[in-house]
Amino acid sequence: MALHTGMAVTTVTAGLLLANVAHAQQQPTGPADSANTHVTTLGEVRALKPEDEVPVDLYRFKSPVQPQPNAFNRAWSEPPSLQEVGMRGGYLMMGINHAIAGAAQGLHTLTRAPDQIQSAVARPPPELDAAAQRRALQFCDPLQGCDAPRPE
Repeated sequence: MALHTGMAVTTVTAGLLLANVAHAQQQPTGPADSANTHVTTLGEVRALKPEDEVPVDLYRFKSPVQPQPNAFNRAWSEPPSLQEVGMRGGYLMMGINHAIAGAAQGLHTLTRAPDQIQSAVARPPPELDAAAQRRALQFCDPLQGCDAPRPE
């Protein structure tokens, strides 16, 4: 009995597929149908990322006066925003870190230790004696950019 049911389902499915193919082939393709298929499409649309815009803080005062840099600019720094305070661990951690930095600076001053970052100092070029200069001129090649005068 199950074999006959499976064959019947397969036969019905095959019949439906053939009916759909026949129906698709009988669709009219006249001028009346082409009027319905004329659809206006838009061109390509691209969304561009805005260039690093800083969000506007409506509650922050911005002075219309921009003074020229002076001697006070070295010692002045803007107070941190609430976001920066939160990211640094709060006012208590910022105070502790400030005290540690001050103690380290004082210890550095007391011990007169060299700075951790020092500027580079170039050494002077080597001084050659007369014999070394003569040997250098013997190996001087004008093809490699050496234009020293030859000893006579």
